[in-house]
Amino acid sequence: MRAMSERLLFQRTGANVETWNARIAAATPGDEAALRAWLAERGVTGYAQMMLVMERFGYPDFLTAGADELINAQYADRPALRPLLDALLAAAADLSAVVVQARKTYVTLVTPRRTFAQIVPATRDRIDLGLRLPGAELGARLLAPGSKMAETITCRIALTGPQDLDAETLGHLRRAAEANR
Repeated sequence: MRAMSERLLFQRTGANVETWNARIAAATPGDEAALRAWLAERGVTGYAQMMLVMERFGYPDFLTAGADELINAQYADRPALRPLLDALLAAAADLSAVVVQARKTYVTLVTPRRTFAQIVPATRDRIDLGLRLPGAELGARLLAPGSKMAETITCRIALTGPQDLDAETLGHLRRAAEANR
């Protein structure tokens, strides 16, 4: 995430993180709100702004944790779902050019173009596989996205065990990856 934010900062401003950190140090904004306002005045918004604020005031633990730490924490109280997550990640590894990104409460699957899937431990006995499949008809397996899903996710599949990770589910996962390349 930091690498993406660094890239966005450079694309939008032509200056790297070190340059911006020096500018911030010279400006000495007193608190987070003042820094955000100062950055916004200079056209630094969104992820780039968030990163620079954290550079100044510190990164939260979940952003400095490794992927294994984040995923282990997500499934600590639902160990029966971990094999299902591992099977989903193995299926994603079979797709070409897919990157797995662990977050504090979910895992995303990303093509070089954008996020196409979100894996959320929704309850103690269910994983929701959110997919970016615009135009897909909702029905028996494809449900409306859950409230914990990113706004770009258009549908989800509820998974409670290995039996749910069947050819149909894997086909939807593959379609989502291909549609978002």
